[in-house]
Amino acid sequence: MRKAIILIAVTVFSVALSCRNSERTMKPASEAQKIWNSDQAMKWKEQTGWLRGSNFNPSTAINQLETWQAETFDTVTISRELEWASDIGMNCMRVYLHHVAWEVDRDGFKERLDKYLQIAYRNGIKTIFVFFDDCWNPDYKAGKQPDPRPGVHNSGWVRDPGDLLYRDSTLVTVLESYVKDILTTFSDDERIVMWDLYNEPGNSGYGNKSMPLLKKVFMWGWEIRPAQPLTSGVWNKSLTDLNKIQLEYSDIITYHNYENPERHQQAIDTLKKLGRPLVCTEYMARRNNSLFTNIMPILKENSIGAINWGLVAGKSNTKYAWDEPVPDGSDPPLWFHEIFHADGTPYKKEEVDLIKSLTTGN
Repeated sequence: MRKAIILIAVTVFSVALSCRNSERTMKPASEAQKIWNSDQAMKWKEQTGWLRGSNFNPSTAINQLETWQAETFDTVTISRELEWASDIGMNCMRVYLHHVAWEVDRDGFKERLDKYLQIAYRNGIKTIFVFFDDCWNPDYKAGKQPDPRPGVHNSGWVRDPGDLLYRDSTLVTVLESYVKDILTTFSDDERIVMWDLYNEPGNSGYGNKSMPLLKKVFMWGWEIRPAQPLTSGVWNKSLTDLNKIQLEYSDIITYHNYENPERHQQAIDTLKKLGRPLVCTEYMARRNNSLFTNIMPILKENSIGAINWGLVAGKSNTKYAWDEPVPDGSDPPLWFHEIFHADGTPYKKEEVDLIKSLTTGN
């Protein structure tokens, strides 16, 4: 996801690759049966086709809470921006949730999810919902969210559950109820293409502290066993223990890669050995030579889902690079993420033209 350091390429998962099948036989049979077999995964891929889209947060929201709280749920902006995405051939958005928005207003939160899904589906867009996230600010609260810090990438984005998990022993019960409620409510919803259970576990220095929650969220997912696949994307080759669980437990394989074409291809070649559908749920950082022009064609050629970071420049400030703030808030010399200005004008017309050429007829 969005980081203060350059993402390490996902290129070596030798332990996980060699142990996937043997580890599965070591699990209780009831657990193993909850994970899709390769035939189920490939059938999903055939039915779904080539996914391409963005990580989506409306430009008027600084974080997940501002997106989903009743007082700031902005259907006008969501409708407008998803229409722009549809116009360039995108058919999928990856969208982050937050348990606090559910905890404060459970029924209203689910109604807003349904409203979002209506808008997206009307534009030919299916959704990947993300539950937990180890990136950026550790603390959060309901209500008015902070204003953006000028020129600072994702200055107001919040983790979920963040540091509170380690201060409040009762929180895990709330999180279990939250995950099961959402999965149960939308378990057969054709507008949802997959569930991303945990974004970048181990980020922000957590490392293996994230392991218990990672395992739990998969187990909660298995109890409900929705019709859509469950996954958690690998993102850092040094987190070998977490990588192993993510690859073992996921119905389909997802990953993040913000590096150049050669390193990205190395990651693809390694992950293909698992014999399951691949979806890249984060890529495209212009400064890092991870571009639409040199990565998206590779993903299409390899029949890998292509979900870039960022759609419309706005309060998240992700047009600025992870570690290169612009204190006066002026435009950076090179946008890091995003496709459109807030008025719908493309940042680079040639990029939009390329995206259209790749998505036409698919």
